[in-house]
Amino acid sequence: MNSMNKPAYAAICTHSPLKPVLIFVSSRRQTRLTALDLIQLAAADDNPRQFLNMPEDEVEMVLSQVTDNNLRHTLQFGIGLHHAGLNDKDRSLVEELFANNRIQILVCTSTLAWGVNLPAHLVIIKGTEYYDGKMKRYVDFPITDILQMMGRAGRPQFDQYGKAVILVHEPKKSFYKKFLYEPFPVESNLREHLHDHIIAEIVTGTIRHKEDAVHYLTWTFLFRRLVLNPSYYELEDTESKTINTYLSRLVQNTLEDLEDSGCIKVNENSVEPMMLGSIASQYYISYMTVSMFGSNIGPNTSLEVFLHILSGAAEYDELPVRHNEEKLNEALSTRVPYLVDEQHLDDPHVKANLLFQAHFSRVEMPISDYVTDLKSVLDQSIRIIQAMIDISANNGWLTSTMNCMHLLQMVMQGLWYGSDSSLWMLPSMTKDVLSRLNKHDIFSMQELVELPNSKLEMLLEKNCASKLHQELLNFPRVKVKVNLQKNDPQGSASRALNIRLEKTNHKHTSSRAFVPRFPKVKDEAWWLVLGNVTTSELYALKRVSFSDRMLTRMELPSTPPSYFFFYYSFKTMKAQIRISIIYLNFFKKNSKNHLLLKFRSILEKKLPMQHSQTLYLSV
Repeated sequence: MNSMNKPAYAAICTHSPLKPVLIFVSSRRQTRLTALDLIQLAAADDNPRQFLNMPEDEVEMVLSQVTDNNLRHTLQFGIGLHHAGLNDKDRSLVEELFANNRIQILVCTSTLAWGVNLPAHLVIIKGTEYYDGKMKRYVDFPITDILQMMGRAGRPQFDQYGKAVILVHEPKKSFYKKFLYEPFPVESNLREHLHDHIIAEIVTGTIRHKEDAVHYLTWTFLFRRLVLNPSYYELEDTESKTINTYLSRLVQNTLEDLEDSGCIKVNENSVEPMMLGSIASQYYISYMTVSMFGSNIGPNTSLEVFLHILSGAAEYDELPVRHNEEKLNEALSTRVPYLVDEQHLDDPHVKANLLFQAHFSRVEMPISDYVTDLKSVLDQSIRIIQAMIDISANNGWLTSTMNCMHLLQMVMQGLWYGSDSSLWMLPSMTKDVLSRLNKHDIFSMQELVELPNSKLEMLLEKNCASKLHQELLNFPRVKVKVNLQKNDPQGSASRALNIRLEKTNHKHTSSRAFVPRFPKVKDEAWWLVLGNVTTSELYALKRVSFSDRMLTRMELPSTPPSYFFFYYSFKTMKAQIRISIIYLNFFKKNSKNHLLLKFRSILEKKLPMQHSQTLYLSV
């Protein structure tokens, strides 16, 4: 790659000495190395700032806004960097500078070709290979990516034409000449992803029989290409019988795979979805993922096992593991509590596991690439964990369901459940502040919330106390009232819980969840769980969200005589309140046919309880 820097510099001087230039490279590391080499080559020509189109005072103002050190250095010479490892602010700044021709050269990764629209007069593709961590070797960019990069050459309204220079190894020169100058056919990839499409159509009812699936395929691009290019799909001819046989065999193999995975049930004359298939379709996850969940999740799955199951999801197959990153993974594995497979530190699933644990432990990432990878891992994890919760809940496993909820809260808050104080949810919390609060017997969010602001300022410095106070204003506080209804309005003997939820901090008007460490904005949501702790049996589960207050109900089974109702925050590490509902001999009090009981939290003192602690059992 380094040997291509001098030809790239020569191409700039020849084809675009004054106009914008895009240089595509294979990795984030190469963006930095290429920019540094271009600076050296320009300095050798006694004009190191020839690519800079800003006065000195404007340069100083721009540099003061940049957080990435490498970018700050290269911008001084009119060369920008663009890759996913930069934060949003730096990327936006670089895009603006390049679009306004304040810097002449932008060195970027191939993702820019499909993302931001930043055309240039000259496009240089510095190498046509990239390192594939999954295959553990360098592979060629798809031709479509090369064409997309070339398509950035030429600026509408500014240029009558654009220029593209592809730097490639000599043995591949004729190959790229052929496919870049001749029309390139587009073929279907539906076969590789057919299982997930078929599941979705079965769940929605579009496909009810095998014949429906075959008919469904006749309306796809795959069918069109079978007729026009049969050899690509290993067909001998395009006779109707041959194509029908091919489609029938494809559908049959797909249905057998889905049935083996537990996603569907194939009857003699019909196909129907199973619980795993419905969950895969609802959360848009791979059938292999839900099949793995179904095989590994049990009635008492621990938090550690859930984390390993989550990391093993097929959605993380494409998590990038770059060259030599196994060394970084090895170093990271020594800083997290759970063990990983040390023989496969270059595996994307092992890396995902380490990223999760580093997020919970609030460990600083070794390089900026890991920060970007963590955002991707966390973003995908929400729907995957919700699928695990649904699988546990559908099987009636209370312990596993609660552990999986804990895992989701850990992802949202970036904390370890049970071992970290809930006070760490506050962004301004530090070890020193936590120690001071603990010395005054403040261990939980509830105790901190109930502390008057004047007393908080006495315990801490005024500036620190003010920050904590502002953060506490955004912390949700909800009052819960539960009413046991013995008979429904129709007079039947069924029992139900009438549940009233009401926010008590009226200054918290936003519906946004309190998730300061999660990379995306999320709305508040809550779980209502009804189960029996003694038998670890789950009876009912509800997800609810509300802006001010809401009323809902949950049906109670006729047996056993004792239940436990849990109220749980979806996003925040708020305490579960366990309410024991036991049928008693009720008596009249104050001419009202109800019994007033008190209940207590079952969690540690350090976790918050922002709830009303009064339970009304009406008969």
